[in-house]
Amino acid sequence: MKLIAIRAYSVCAILAFGTLLGSVTPLQAQAQPAAYPTRPIRLVVPFTPGGSTDILARAIGQELTRAWGQSVVVDNVPGAGGAIGADKVAKAPADGYTLLMGHIGTLAVNPSLYPKLPYNPVKDFAPVAWVARVPNVLVVHPSVPARTLKELVALAKAQPGQLNYGSGGNGSAANLATEYFKLQTGTSLLHIPYRGTAPAVTDLMGGQLQVLFTGAPAVMAQLKSGQLRALAVSSPQRLGALPELPTVAESGYPGFEADQWYGVVAPAGTPPDIIGRLNRQINEALKSPELGKRLEAEGAVAMPGTPEVFGRLIATEITRWKPVIGSGRVKAD
Repeated sequence: MKLIAIRAYSVCAILAFGTLLGSVTPLQAQAQPAAYPTRPIRLVVPFTPGGSTDILARAIGQELTRAWGQSVVVDNVPGAGGAIGADKVAKAPADGYTLLMGHIGTLAVNPSLYPKLPYNPVKDFAPVAWVARVPNVLVVHPSVPARTLKELVALAKAQPGQLNYGSGGNGSAANLATEYFKLQTGTSLLHIPYRGTAPAVTDLMGGQLQVLFTGAPAVMAQLKSGQLRALAVSSPQRLGALPELPTVAESGYPGFEADQWYGVVAPAGTPPDIIGRLNRQINEALKSPELGKRLEAEGAVAMPGTPEVFGRLIATEITRWKPVIGSGRVKAD
């Protein structure tokens, strides 16, 4: 009888312990850290609202917000060719809650442009995702008599320094693309730098500027409304959104290519699992038909890929643009 009682007691104890485990396990699970993200993410755009960087950041931010249920807040921090905003992200906590929508200027041009750049694009950031390649579109005010690229080149050569062009600032992607264009065509255009692309587009529409060579998303609406006239696109292939617009190469300058590109980076030291999750979600968004159509309508080409591919792009582009900047034709403010 005692043996039976002991066995019965043991069974009861085991059952009770199992019940206890069953009641504790959910509590333990609840005590574990929740999966990233658990609060809003700050996505810094180092330029004024309205430009290509801002447009793409908001598009990606909306997709991440929809997927994760956490707000992605776009924070415009302009100044010094994007260096001010980029530096803030470089010095932010490496926890995945502060990101940078970087582009060719902040990540590839600035290292050669600014002798005392406060951040290192390779050492201070962890590549997350290459978002898009954005061809530059050469546009003019309707008052400019040129209707083709060849006519614009002829006009510029006939009136050296009389035509002006705008950009988002000295050393910006638009400034670099136009200076590269000047080198290739042997023309002279007067540079008028602005503190961002949007005010340059506004002045171009108002007739204060005559020429602008900038990312397609920043001028797509004005082209469709007829407020501006496009003459050529910088990419090797024509844009799906503007199929009738010839490339610069087709217009008499073979091999010309001066596209902008954009991608997300995080502070160096951000945990790999967070980088991976961000990369997967951004790539998923870029592959969605909805965002794909939106980017195409804006003149952008989605570039889903790995963080490693984006990292190699940054390093390659730093090397590519250094000679152009070193020629002395491009100067920072």
